[in-house]
Amino acid sequence: MWLLLLIPACLAAVLSCLRLVRVAATADSLAGAEQLYPNEAVGIGLYETAYLAGGPARVVDLVLVLMSARGRLHLAHTGWTTVVDPQGRTRLERALIAAIGPEGQCRTAPLREELAAHPTVLEIGGRLMLAGLATPAAVRESTLRAVRQVRQSLLLCLVLLGASLAMSAPGTGDAGTAVAWFSLPLILTSGTLLMARVDVHPYTRWAAPAGQDVLRSVRLPRPFGPAEDSEQELLTAVAMVGPAALPDARLRAALRN
Repeated sequence: MWLLLLIPACLAAVLSCLRLVRVAATADSLAGAEQLYPNEAVGIGLYETAYLAGGPARVVDLVLVLMSARGRLHLAHTGWTTVVDPQGRTRLERALIAAIGPEGQCRTAPLREELAAHPTVLEIGGRLMLAGLATPAAVRESTLRAVRQVRQSLLLCLVLLGASLAMSAPGTGDAGTAVAWFSLPLILTSGTLLMARVDVHPYTRWAAPAGQDVLRSVRLPRPFGPAEDSEQELLTAVAMVGPAALPDARLRAALRN
């Protein structure tokens, strides 16, 4: 009976590993493609750094913290965002105020989701992709999906192996034979995942390998307290690390809600 369980385990392992190999080859070919314009033409600022470090959601967190620090927004720990100054200084700030709506107040969580998909935020990623600094969204999503499928195949093999052992009659040697045969898809999937840690993992990040070099060149501020550090240091920390870098617990709670 265990042979009937071995077949789907092997099929799932082979197909998922082949898919991951194909996705990795596609990612490598895109990484080797010529950039449409040099990195210097992008202008790596705080928003670009935030996108490379955490994607569109990190850009939204950064603009929320920036406007809150300058008194143009009020972020309540109860999960509400209120406009204090309706005059946006940049396109992104104006997009944020427009997303809040004419009432000047909305829930923070839906606001973050809506603004993360706004063309103004996506444009930042588009420029970084054209410069070879950001991983194309399609490549990142397909890579994450392929890695997830290999992990699921590994879990399926373990479950089917457990079922095979449960069905094996004691004293017949079927259990040892099942373990020996199931070790093939288990080795294939686990080995593929180990290799993916080196060859594929860089393409699961928002920053491409060249973008990772840019992030490594950004100097994080020293450990700080709320009264002794500049706004620029705070914003840089949020861009690189996210809301966890905020010293104000109520502001962290506001963004988490």
